[in-house]
Amino acid sequence: MKKILNIGFVGLTHLGLNYLAASSEKGFKVVGVDLDENKVDKLKKFDIDYKEPNLKKTILKNKKKIIFSSNLNFLKSCNIVFISQDVFTNSLNKGDFDGLRKLTMQTSKFLNKKAIMVILSQTQPGFTRKINFDNNRLYYQVETLIFGEALKRALNPERIIIGCKSSKSKVNRFFINYLKKFSCPIIKMGYESAELAKISINILLASSITATNVLARACEKVSADWQEIIPALKLDKRIGKNAYIKPGLGISGGNIERDIDSIGEILKKENKTFSIIKVFQKNSLYMKSWVYRVLKKEKILSKKNKFNIGILGLSYKENTNSIKNSPAIYLLKKIKNAKVNVYDPEVILKKTKNCQQADNI
Repeated sequence: MKKILNIGFVGLTHLGLNYLAASSEKGFKVVGVDLDENKVDKLKKFDIDYKEPNLKKTILKNKKKIIFSSNLNFLKSCNIVFISQDVFTNSLNKGDFDGLRKLTMQTSKFLNKKAIMVILSQTQPGFTRKINFDNNRLYYQVETLIFGEALKRALNPERIIIGCKSSKSKVNRFFINYLKKFSCPIIKMGYESAELAKISINILLASSITATNVLARACEKVSADWQEIIPALKLDKRIGKNAYIKPGLGISGGNIERDIDSIGEILKKENKTFSIIKVFQKNSLYMKSWVYRVLKKEKILSKKNKFNIGILGLSYKENTNSIKNSPAIYLLKKIKNAKVNVYDPEVILKKTKNCQQADNI
């Protein structure tokens, strides 16, 4: 019998936990390491912060294959170690890549001489190549998880994109044996191409979201119905049934916004090309302010009126507890004079002056 591979994950945020659960479900022994001892203590009790369908159930099912620790020494037995920390972003959607680099270099010191390291975290082009680690044992893997469907996509990816030293590099046998368990096409390319592939996916999603909101707005101007148009678009194979063609309150969640900022950094000296990036950002902010604009138009927020406002749902997307760039949170910050009651079955807000969180609907 072939030896079962030991797989390590450093960074037990949303990204790391979903890939860890998927790897255990595929039959691998996994070690999950996070430097936050409080987080690790919670995970040992199976107290999981992220509300993803079947995530906790899968971890419980495979608990005999999983070790959680805050000690990097546990990685020494691993054949493959993934850097799986979600990249934190600030209020301007700029990613903390310095923190990721520090974690990657710290981790590399604990790997055995045959182990490979895979950067799964979201990076900018050029990040992986600058890591001081043997290029023959260093890879970048593109993740395309979606909040609310993360474990499903980690278990059944459409394809796996990996970045190597060059597109002609031979992939380490440990890594190949691991990837084959996911039964999907494997696309190999250079580090920078793989890093930009991840950003490209999100930029094309951003363009679809932005175009949809513009067209839905045009419908209102000419008395057309966007819902009548959607079925026709989905039957066009160049757009497809899974296209982002449902109008909404801009772009939220943090990941697409971070990649919009990243591509903006690359193109900032190309003024005419860069202008479309600014359009994405401005259009998203405009759509996010839709409810606030309605409230102002109806004079509900005027100092003379004493309305009570109810907000149902705080997360940026249903079936999750993520509030990163959530339209509801944006609205809460804009409302100052009215009393607000909010309800969300998964999200717990910090106490604010004019906001009361309800226990039930």
